[in-house]
Amino acid sequence: MIVLRDVVQQFGSRVVLEIPELQFVPGRCYGLIGENGSGKTTLIRILAGTSKPASGTIEGLNGKEVGYLPQSPYAFSFSVLANVALALDGHADAKEIAKNALIAVGMESLMDARGDRLSGGEAQRMALARVLVREYDVLLLDEPTSSTDVRSMDLIELTLKEYVQKTQCTLIFSTHSPAQALRLGDEVLYLEKGKLVEQGDAEALFKSPKDERTRAFLRHWSLNA
Repeated sequence: MIVLRDVVQQFGSRVVLEIPELQFVPGRCYGLIGENGSGKTTLIRILAGTSKPASGTIEGLNGKEVGYLPQSPYAFSFSVLANVALALDGHADAKEIAKNALIAVGMESLMDARGDRLSGGEAQRMALARVLVREYDVLLLDEPTSSTDVRSMDLIELTLKEYVQKTQCTLIFSTHSPAQALRLGDEVLYLEKGKLVEQGDAEALFKSPKDERTRAFLRHWSLNA
């Protein structure tokens, strides 16, 4: 189990995240929702280890294989296939595994294209394939479909469901789409101004949010899962 206690992140005097206690149960999928500046990305980065909190502790990640996909993934100037195979670090079947991952995210026609010349959505799908070629205990995704079209989004969500089923990993992802959080998440966490306002079973939270701030946020969205 991943446990955060008294985790605070601040930049100067500005507190951007304040989590007294939060637990993530192994094998479950968690969707983080909230407006820009709510703390979603900050929480993902802290869990990924790319940002150190100003104070507090995080338990349960030592010895775990953690995969992380940031909002702005990197792309090298060689082929898309080579970009993905890079994550396999010399594995004997690296190209075949990378090829299958690219097919899974709908990138089979671009395997020979240069990775650094892709569109934003294409680069995001390539980077996701690069993460999914390995099996992780914990998978952290920051807005994994923010630059993709609807068809690609459906394909990515299906691929993620299959990956979670196969690996039994803990999936924690942020999204601007509450409907996506409902489709992918076992639990949903609503953050506002760096604080965890509400957490609960995905369907229950969307049908009957307990906090008025959560209700106000969800009123702006049509949740057709």
